Amino acid sequence: MTVARTICLGFMAVIAVGTILLMMPFSTSNGMWNNLIVALFTSTSAVCVTGLSVVDPGTYFSFWGQLFIALLAQIGGLGYMTTTTFLILLIGRRFDMRQKIAIQQALDRPGMSGSAQVIRSIIATTLIFEITGIFLLLPAFVPEYGWSKGLWLAIFHSINAWNNAGFSLFKDNLIGYQSSFLVVFTITMLIIFGGIGYQVILEMYLWLRDRILKKTKNQRFSLDFKVATSTTLILLFIGTVAFFCIEIRNPETFGSLNLRDQILVAWFQSVTPRTAGFNTIDIGKMTTAGLFITIALMFIGASPGGTGGGMKTTTLRVLTSCTKTILQGKEEVLLYDRKIAISLILKAVGVLVGSVATVILATILISLTDPTLDFIQILFEVVSAFATVGLSTGITASISTAAKLILIITMYVGRVGVLLLMSAVLGDPRPTRIHYPEENLLVG
Repeated sequence: MTVARTICLGFMAVIAVGTILLMMPFSTSNGMWNNLIVALFTSTSAVCVTGLSVVDPGTYFSFWGQLFIALLAQIGGLGYMTTTTFLILLIGRRFDMRQKIAIQQALDRPGMSGSAQVIRSIIATTLIFEITGIFLLLPAFVPEYGWSKGLWLAIFHSINAWNNAGFSLFKDNLIGYQSSFLVVFTITMLIIFGGIGYQVILEMYLWLRDRILKKTKNQRFSLDFKVATSTTLILLFIGTVAFFCIEIRNPETFGSLNLRDQILVAWFQSVTPRTAGFNTIDIGKMTTAGLFITIALMFIGASPGGTGGGMKTTTLRVLTSCTKTILQGKEEVLLYDRKIAISLILKAVGVLVGSVATVILATILISLTDPTLDFIQILFEVVSAFATVGLSTGITASISTAAKLILIITMYVGRVGVLLLMSAVLGDPRPTRIHYPEENLLVG
């Protein structure tokens, strides 16, 4: 079995186990057996760190059901291979070359050396950020709900924010906390750092360490770090300004708020499409322009190596740099004075084409199964599922069973990745030594 198939089947196995657990009577608040579609949809959404839900998790599921959702989101955020490898390390076993290759592909690393250390670093980073998030959220939840429930709310939302899952135990998600600077700051920071990638966080830590210790040889940032951080900051700034300018006249979202809250909501709405799924406004009441900007941000998604989905920020930068190169009449694609390899350009194009094709196909199919829905609602739901975001205009619970199954498949494809799934289906690519003659073709 190929490595790609191992990863894809591993995610399927976790989804299947999650479905079984969520179907059990002790997972529902009424103590009865759960509906298969509800359990399957919720399990897939949790493992694929999406956050779309056909029921209200806070009232529909019992404590055990909510715990299973949090654990599934944790496994999904870390990744199947990362979780498996960590368990192997815990019991003291050594992993072979096949597992090292699987980790390399799952984390998109350039080499296989130091795989065990990388896994330990990822787990440690995850625990540090999630525990910090829990402590920061306690002052917001404990005074209102008491220590037991307040602590569980802090744990659940911290895990979901770091893993960019977006499940909330509140009926209106986080709308009730749209004015809380503490909640908005904590959730958005967890989303950003969870989605920016472990390698970026590690480089940031090493840089801060060198500055504090005043080392003469400072940490040099990699191209991954420069592209991921700069693109993330640009998208966050553009998103915040765009949402503020577009929705400020909409009385059902921003218009009725004071300036401070409008800025907080605009910032949160710019962060959450980075595959998180939390919301502090009613998404269904946004303007069409606001929905399209959200769709664009969702489709781009987070950065490689993080817990988020989407096309990825690095893919966007490679494609925009290709466009810039063509417009300037140059032949080499450059990023921060570094030449981008043709193989990476082809990979970026493949990701874009595969992503667009998946979204178009899913949108067409749901348009056929649920013809009464508006196009913008269907497109929004599909992109949210594919980019593993979890935002919704409010139609998730009311769509047909066929549409829910389509969204389940879309979430799965978005989580494992288009190229990895194609590799699992078609087999690992084999290089060829055959070279064909070159010929010009009219393009554009």
